[in-house]
Amino acid sequence: MTAFNFRFDNTYARDLPGFYVPWKPATVTAPRLLFLNRELAEELDLDAAALDSDEGAALFAGNQLPEGAEPLAQAYAGHQFGGFSPQLGDGRALLLGEVIDHNGRRRDIAFKGSGRTPFSRGGDGKAAIGPMLREVLVGEGVHALGIPTTRALAVAATGEPVMRERVLPGAVLTRVALSHLRVGTFQFFAVRGDLDKLRQLADYALLRHDPDLAGTPDRYLALLRRVAQRQAALVARWMNVGFIHGVMNTDNMTISGETIDYGPCAFMEAYDPAAVFSSIDQHGRYAYSNQPLIARWNLARLGETLLPLIAADESDPATAEAVKQATAVIDDFPALYDAALLQGRRAKLGLARAEASDAEADSVLAEDLLHLMHGLGVDFTLAWRRLADAAEGNEAPLRALFGQARKLDDWLARWRGRCATEDAGADEAGARRAQRMRRVNPIVIPRNHLVEEALAAASDHDDLGPLNRMLEALRNPFEETAQNARYAEPAPAEVTACYRTFCGT
Repeated sequence: MTAFNFRFDNTYARDLPGFYVPWKPATVTAPRLLFLNRELAEELDLDAAALDSDEGAALFAGNQLPEGAEPLAQAYAGHQFGGFSPQLGDGRALLLGEVIDHNGRRRDIAFKGSGRTPFSRGGDGKAAIGPMLREVLVGEGVHALGIPTTRALAVAATGEPVMRERVLPGAVLTRVALSHLRVGTFQFFAVRGDLDKLRQLADYALLRHDPDLAGTPDRYLALLRRVAQRQAALVARWMNVGFIHGVMNTDNMTISGETIDYGPCAFMEAYDPAAVFSSIDQHGRYAYSNQPLIARWNLARLGETLLPLIAADESDPATAEAVKQATAVIDDFPALYDAALLQGRRAKLGLARAEASDAEADSVLAEDLLHLMHGLGVDFTLAWRRLADAAEGNEAPLRALFGQARKLDDWLARWRGRCATEDAGADEAGARRAQRMRRVNPIVIPRNHLVEEALAAASDHDDLGPLNRMLEALRNPFEETAQNARYAEPAPAEVTACYRTFCGT
């Protein structure tokens, strides 16, 4: 066996006993490597060439653990679609340990689909090839768009069947994250009234993600504020690319501000604020337009868990002052989110000036464009991209999306007027603006029908060609080339209308 040098330094296992159950991954019949993220491996200072082997496949399937790994199933609780479950935990995942990447960041390395654990609640603990490769495609697509996210390091086929609606080939995902600390992790100890462990967890989270706050007098309130800031920025970025997470349960909201769990996720095509693709979101709780509202709701749940630590009198954790302080952070969230959203929208509109006096007008300008998209069923991604063409004076591609809509004329006149306030008459202003806009308005996103096509080819026909070709396009989302033209085209409307995603469990 090759000595894979992961150089683990496992603070979670070492510093938080009682927060997990030590556990081993299940061994599998015939491990085979389907995907290796060489770029990420190198970022983690791992030997990608050595990992791309039969021995690497055995490692990523769980048959052979690297030296220094301390596999464990983390404990957490969570609100799932609004209903609270006091014990969830890693039912099919294991944290192997932590490494320091070449940028000095601590990163978790974890399995998903590696078999039953004490938290499996009757599940088989396994995963199928399709959902694990979805994490690859969508996660790498989101990463290339500049959005904080967990990433797939590898996917290994197990050679064993998994029973879902039908028999599917099994796989194990290896996922990399800044941490797997969740709102639900705090809820697990708060609901049990275990104040010592709650404080221990909060102090660990501070040292790991906000070391500048560690030891400060109001550090627990400051932690809540930092998480709110990170989530406001994250969800605003989702909204500005049309991403719908699909299952924003509190166990899927990270303290680090990374996107986690690419289950029933999807990218919106025709703009619709009420868009829902998840088969399990029957009432639209996690619809596109609800995402900032749910983020705030989840943060309120985090705030509730931290009240005993925020309160000066621990014998009375729900003191009026503690509640007031935590509520103020939650109430500030909409402003944080609105500011992050507007910053992104200004960039998408090609606006460089960010004066407070322009905020309302700029926000209305963006909202009015979205209203036009919605009324005409215009593709969200292409509308923003073709607006860059219009900045250079070529309105034809944009008008082709909107048809004969006279209201587009009015909107374009307003937009050009706003742009002119920044141009000072420079002839090259349009070209420079278009260039800036193309750096933030992608031409390629993980189009749902193409994701499904690639996953079906891999799962049903053992054909990784479509997946690898799509990955190549997704990793260059802002480059418009003949090679990636297919990945820029929306699905037919009838396909999008009935498209549903599944959580994969």
